[in-house]
Amino acid sequence: MKKNLILSAAFGFGVQQLELFLKSLRKFYKDDICFVVGINDSKLEEELKKYNCTTLKMNVDKRDIQLKRYEIFYDYLKNSNYDNILCCDSRDIYFQSNPFEFNFKKPINFFQEDVLIKDCPYNSNWILKTYEKKGYELVKNKTILCSGTVLGQKEKMLDYLNLMKNNIKKFKYKKTLKYLLTFRRDPQGRGCDQGHANYIVNNDLIKDYSFHSNENGPVATVFYLKKIQFDKHSNLLNSNYIPYSIVHQYDKRWGEFIDAVKNIKNNLGINDNL
Repeated sequence: MKKNLILSAAFGFGVQQLELFLKSLRKFYKDDICFVVGINDSKLEEELKKYNCTTLKMNVDKRDIQLKRYEIFYDYLKNSNYDNILCCDSRDIYFQSNPFEFNFKKPINFFQEDVLIKDCPYNSNWILKTYEKKGYELVKNKTILCSGTVLGQKEKMLDYLNLMKNNIKKFKYKKTLKYLLTFRRDPQGRGCDQGHANYIVNNDLIKDYSFHSNENGPVATVFYLKKIQFDKHSNLLNSNYIPYSIVHQYDKRWGEFIDAVKNIKNNLGINDNL
């Protein structure tokens, strides 16, 4: 039997921020879940044990974890015995089925959004500020892939994570002048890991992968999703009227999701504070 792992980060979160993620996931999935947490997240660590989750405690600045997680994930997985891994975000995700039950054809799988890189100011900025104009020109006409959900077999996932951690170190986000001169973090650089993922995959630096459409694949990345449609059970449906396995970034379209999320939380026994 295949051994599966869901690997995520939850630095500084309260368990209530993860409750929808955890309860919706545990409805369908009984295998391993591991969260990277901070050294001061002892209360969260205890709560996660109630959902049969393991934790990796790291002494890392919370503001650095979005980029640092790739190195942490790599170091953890290289000595593990898992067959398949989903590396994903946590706070803005819920599940509608077991993500490993989809019939994936390739050893690593990336999930697209519904627009080209050049048509998104955020993704364009991340790539321009890391790979400059030359690098941007190579990928600007490609469809955005989301770095917050990647699913693959262990060896291929290690290849991807190794590329990510190395490129993050080599091609650092170039801060705007006011942040450079004042030695402050540039808030526009938050999320630039997605720029790295799009550069790496769309330039075929990793081999034998598959893209899955936002419209009819198993993962909904909601920010740019063209059609929001639910069934009578509040499941978000793809264009084939099949429930997505993973719903990501639902909070970016809150007005369209509030009723569905209320129903889902109620069915899962989550106190609704919406």
